[in-house]
Amino acid sequence: METKVKLRITIDKDLADIVPGYLENREKDVILLPQAIRENDFDSLKMIGHRMKGSGAGYGFQQISDIGNRMEQAATIQDLDTIRDCLDQLIDYLRKVEVVYE
Repeated sequence: METKVKLRITIDKDLADIVPGYLENREKDVILLPQAIRENDFDSLKMIGHRMKGSGAGYGFQQISDIGNRMEQAATIQDLDTIRDCLDQLIDYLRKVEVVYE
């Protein structure tokens, strides 16, 4: 039986209108990334990682920025094992994150 561990992230209430869309876009990345991995599309992998690196912390999700940074670096050296690990981390993070607005 899986325990439902939540990762509570406090976000400024002024971002309440845009944060759900941001997280939806990361869910879309979770769908796109496996195909890019299968196709060895390192340009797309690098671009997605770069986008996550640059945007996550600005929305209050430092861990997304950290995952994106690692993914971008791994794509640069074509390290698929690390990219797969980053995808797993992103999936796990999105499953656990619970946003609280203050």
